[in-house]
Amino acid sequence: MNYPHPILAREGWPFIGASLLLALVAWTVWGFAISIPFWLITIFVVQFFRDPPRVVPTQDNAVLSPADGRIVKVERCTDPYAQREALLISVFMNVFNVHSNRSSVSGNVLAVQYFPGLFVNADLDKASTHNERNAVVIGATVGGQNHTITLVQVAGLIARRILCYVNPGENLQKGQRYGFIRFGSRVDVYLPLSAVACVAPGDKVSATSTILATL
Repeated sequence: MNYPHPILAREGWPFIGASLLLALVAWTVWGFAISIPFWLITIFVVQFFRDPPRVVPTQDNAVLSPADGRIVKVERCTDPYAQREALLISVFMNVFNVHSNRSSVSGNVLAVQYFPGLFVNADLDKASTHNERNAVVIGATVGGQNHTITLVQVAGLIARRILCYVNPGENLQKGQRYGFIRFGSRVDVYLPLSAVACVAPGDKVSATSTILATL
C-alpha cells in the first residue's frame, strides 16, 4: 500500500484532464477571452488535487495530523468505532486544502467501517455522526504500550466521495497515504484519554508534518 506522492493526486487526473480539454476547446472555438473562466476552473482543479510529499517527524510518540486544514474540536467524548472513552481532535478541510489523507501513527489496521449518511457542512458538530463517513481503527505500540487510534474520514457539504485504500490486517506507516476525500470535508482523530493534545481549536495544521498530540 505504499503510494508515492506524485505532486498531483491520481484521483484528480480525470478531472484535471477534462477541465484542461474543456479550456482548450473553449479557446479554440470562442477565443481566449471567452475561455478565461474555463482556465480558472482548470487552475482550481489542479490546486485542489495537489499532493505534495511531506517530511515525517521522527518523534516516536507523536500523533500526526491526517489532513491539512483547521482544528475545529479538541474534546473528550466516546469513540463509537472502538467503543471507548477518547480524546477527539477534528481537522476541517476547505476546498483550498490538500485532501490526501495520511496515517497519524504506525500500526496494524484493526477495522475499517463505512457508514452512509448525509452531506451537511463538515464544520458542524453533527457531521461526525450524521454524515457519510469511513472509520479506520489502528492498533499502535509506542514505548511498549498498546494504543488504539481511530481515523474517521467525514464527507462534507460538497464532498461526495470518500476513498480509503486500506483493509483490516494491513500495516500502516506513520505519514503513509491511505485515502482521499473530494471537495471539502473533515477527519476526526480519536485518541486514548492519556494522549496530550498539542493543538487547539482554530490552529491550522498540515498533514503528516504537524503533531496533533503525543501518546
